[in-house]
Amino acid sequence: MVESRLVGPVRVVGAGLLGTSIGLGLRNRGIDVILADASPTHMSIAVDYGAGRVPADGDAPQLIVVCVPPDVTAQVVAAELAAFPDAIVTDVASVKLAPLNELRALGADISRYIGSHPLAGRERGGPLSGRADLFIGRPWVVAAHDGISYQRANAIDDLILDLGAILVEMTPEEHDNSVALVSHVPQVVSSLMARRLLHGPHAALNLAGQGVRDVTRIAASDPELWVQILGANSAPVRDILVAYRDDLDRFIDAIADPTAPGARRRIAEEIAGGNDGVSRLPGKHGQDRRFASMTVMIDDTPGQLARLLHEIGEVGVNLEDLRLEHSPGAEIGLVEISVLPEAVARLTEELVARGWRIAG
Repeated sequence: MVESRLVGPVRVVGAGLLGTSIGLGLRNRGIDVILADASPTHMSIAVDYGAGRVPADGDAPQLIVVCVPPDVTAQVVAAELAAFPDAIVTDVASVKLAPLNELRALGADISRYIGSHPLAGRERGGPLSGRADLFIGRPWVVAAHDGISYQRANAIDDLILDLGAILVEMTPEEHDNSVALVSHVPQVVSSLMARRLLHGPHAALNLAGQGVRDVTRIAASDPELWVQILGANSAPVRDILVAYRDDLDRFIDAIADPTAPGARRRIAEEIAGGNDGVSRLPGKHGQDRRFASMTVMIDDTPGQLARLLHEIGEVGVNLEDLRLEHSPGAEIGLVEISVLPEAVARLTEELVARGWRIAG
């Protein structure tokens, strides 16, 4: 068992996806985890799953992690601060400024509170979706404020490092502005685009490829949760959406008459701006490095994907990323693999020699 930085016990309030995953990760390090949840069913499942134990009289947690919906986060944090006067308390809500301001208004002891936010999750929620490795390699923001000392905040740093996440320090304002850009607005754009599919003819939907699936993947998110998140972070989200609307208006004006002088140039500049924006996203291991893609056709039968990956390894080429798409109306899979640009020619030659079909 790997030695833990935390001493424990750690009390986790909310046994959903994040709470259960935190419990599982800490239990793997031998930490005593106390679970609490308003739902007896969630509580029972998480305990049976091995994420922690039920509370007992005399529990004195070193750290409390609140994992509840954003609209009740501040109230639950305040209650935990009052119930356990020696514990440090954090929360994992996806907004940070609103809970801090609400706690100040409630008169809570924020000298023992600091908000945090792991940027990790899955499409499914609930305790059964919990994973001990959910946070490994993922950013986890600590939203520092002047009301808590660095020494007291050390327990949250230890939690993050024990779970294998990457600690990122921000102010609550910096955090909320950042997630508005990279998480909250993309959710809105994805959902509104997916809503256009409601009235699309079946013939059009049958043509759907990976592009529309990529754009709408996160549109299946929980509406009730997102109402809470967007309501708590409305100002920065609105600012970005207004600027996005201006971009759309310019594009609509240009495409209304593509033959007008300068229209094609404006369209090209908007698309090229997207290229430049994507290039700023960090690549694998946080490196600013672009990879080349190639698509391999495989039969939709057991073992084909495993054989392809094994043979790529035999060739000695490192696979940087992978995406699998099924061909509509055919029992064929299209495997888009990303590798270093200098490896494409050699890998193509080797795979063709082994009988694989390269698309394009």
